Amino acid sequence: MKLISLLGATGSIGQQTLDVISQHPENFKLVAMSVGKNIDLARKMIIDHKPELVATGEKSGYETLKAEFPYTRFTYGEEGLTEVATYEKAHILVNAVLGSVGLYPTLQAIEAKKTIAIANKETLVTAGHIVMEAAERNGVSLLPVDSEHSAIFQALQGEKSKNIERLILTASGGSFRDKSRSELKGVTVKEALNHPNWSMGAKITIDSATMMNKGLEVIEAHWLFSMPYDKISVLLHKESIIHSMIEFHDSSIMAQLGTPDMRVPIQYALTYPDRLPLQTEKRLNLAEIGRLHFKEMDFERFRCLAFAYEAGKKGGTLPSVLNAANEVAVAGFLDGKIKFLEIEELIEKALQSHDNISNPSLSTIQEVDKETRELVGSLL
Repeated sequence: MKLISLLGATGSIGQQTLDVISQHPENFKLVAMSVGKNIDLARKMIIDHKPELVATGEKSGYETLKAEFPYTRFTYGEEGLTEVATYEKAHILVNAVLGSVGLYPTLQAIEAKKTIAIANKETLVTAGHIVMEAAERNGVSLLPVDSEHSAIFQALQGEKSKNIERLILTASGGSFRDKSRSELKGVTVKEALNHPNWSMGAKITIDSATMMNKGLEVIEAHWLFSMPYDKISVLLHKESIIHSMIEFHDSSIMAQLGTPDMRVPIQYALTYPDRLPLQTEKRLNLAEIGRLHFKEMDFERFRCLAFAYEAGKKGGTLPSVLNAANEVAVAGFLDGKIKFLEIEELIEKALQSHDNISNPSLSTIQEVDKETRELVGSLL
């Protein structure tokens, strides 16, 4: 049996991870988890899964749950995240927390030699060079949970990296894929959150609409698969049936297909190198679908993707600026402080005003992250 620690249990990926665990009680057991502000949901999770250790985001949640569950160990805050990530009994850490807050706990879990199932893009985006070096030094596997990276990882099984011509990440285009830039001027938060294919958290859904989500995935793919940026391309594919592809230098292309269900890549990360059955609402029926559609990526239309490529290629602290600026700008949009197109405007201002620092240390990355958040926050 594999014992699981989970960062971000009350988020979308966290809840789907717990569903996978529930389907296979003989294979998986949750032993530690972190939760956010949704204490009602956390309470249900504790009752259903009986974890030994629970970390809450705030002290108030810690005090509430501790009083209700005297036989469960509780902690809170950033230190709590690290305690969950490094919990001694856990074999695998699923990092499904949102934002750069997931970086330090992941690094500590790597030092503790935990296998990492990574759904937290920001960990690799902001400090990919540090994370990958630590993983290699400690002999730790980073197993991708994002559907695109899982697709590449699955297609690579039995293949040699030296034979790869390029990676092809597919993108649904998000909520506004059929709108021109001029039509984006008056879009609402409600419209932006209406993703046509996937059920995701609010922040990731907005990132999908701006295409920043795909930009972060490009940077993540660069680190996970040691691939230069000029060999990573993005293709619009509105059905989200082909989750990503690999083109080999003999012109062969391998793809991983499936219905848009995040539980599939989550479960594969937990079972790798094996597979288990999964109860899904609907299996893929290509005859029923009939057609799949593809379109070249328009970098003028989706400027955030262009920003991500630029930041990734230049490296240094620019990816940290990109991520921090995006997080603050998206939060501003969700709070009604700015318009949709102002998200990319604020990101561009942050990138242009930053003096890039090559090969940054963890403390430098954290300082740049803080400075960027303050700058963009002042511009809201």
